[in-house]
Amino acid sequence: MTPTLPPAAPTRSPGQRPALPSRWRGALAVLGLLLAGLGTSPAQAATGLAVLPPPPGTGPVTVAYPTEAAPADVARGPFTVRVALNAPAARGNRRLVVLSHGSGGAVWPQFDLVQALVAAGFTVAMPLHAGDNFQDTSDVGPVAWARRPKEMSQAIDAVAAQSAPGGRFAPLQLDLQRVGAYGMSAGGITVLTLAGARWSPALLAKHCEAHIADDFAGCVGLSTTLTGGVLDSSKMAIARQVIRLKLGNDTAWREWKDPRIAAVVAAVPMATPIDMASIATPRVPLALVRAGQDAWLAPRFHLDAVHAACGERCPVLADMPQGGHGSILSPQVPDLPPNLARLLNDPPGFERSVLPGIYSRIVGFFVKNLQAAAATAS
Repeated sequence: MTPTLPPAAPTRSPGQRPALPSRWRGALAVLGLLLAGLGTSPAQAATGLAVLPPPPGTGPVTVAYPTEAAPADVARGPFTVRVALNAPAARGNRRLVVLSHGSGGAVWPQFDLVQALVAAGFTVAMPLHAGDNFQDTSDVGPVAWARRPKEMSQAIDAVAAQSAPGGRFAPLQLDLQRVGAYGMSAGGITVLTLAGARWSPALLAKHCEAHIADDFAGCVGLSTTLTGGVLDSSKMAIARQVIRLKLGNDTAWREWKDPRIAAVVAAVPMATPIDMASIATPRVPLALVRAGQDAWLAPRFHLDAVHAACGERCPVLADMPQGGHGSILSPQVPDLPPNLARLLNDPPGFERSVLPGIYSRIVGFFVKNLQAAAATAS
């Protein structure tokens, strides 16, 4: 449930969007004391960027990492990012975070968060989820959701293969037994699964049977919308029937365990298919990012239900009361078609100036919990 990138959107001119705007520096500065314990100097890190070949059955893995090389403006679709392509890696804080994009999405609308992580010394691996990305939406929904946690593990494996002595990532000296995971929207259910949740398509069907009027976009995605017109009741009846037939009898639990995952942040997650009892005691430190005006995944059915299940064991790390489903994304996707813009553009009253502080909290959460995990293991 993240943006499909518009293919014909104009590319921003070089320099128009610096990769890490000046307003972010104050937010990142508060991490200094925490980062000192990891032996990194975030102010000196530029962002290196490499793309690893696709692991079996999935898409390529984009890796952002600390480097001492000089960055340059690089166009990626409608975005311009400031990176050093295929530059030599420089040791950061020895920690990896894997990032899961939303349905129909890509890595670039989350790249400001990625660069905040790299500035703090992290390496970030970002798989392009098969059948559920801006180039291919053929498996959007439960089919792709079931594969996604494995694809996150494959991304860790791909980085590990390049981290042996003599490998391109060997200078990072990564501790791949203590890895963080971040995901938003469909990426949210991905990382909640990695935190211990189990889910089934039948639970999604049960939810939509009862609550389709209040969570229509969460049940049907972009296939149609409710307009308040005379056809709405027919749309809901047809949607219920289709969902019931496709998903209602699929009660098999989807689970995935990767012991290398040691801390998780889930932002505006898809959550109605989850057995909430399974996430009541997460197996790793877990934090949530909430958007109060989320029109795609209504908080009371999704994030708030997760928080009600795990309580103080999954604190809301950041709450954006005026934020929408796409408000956590930066840079924003330009020129969205109307059906996507309605769900992803910022609601009136949301101030994007809060994002550097939110990203700083996400970075701080991983610094604290991945460092704590490493200290416990040593």
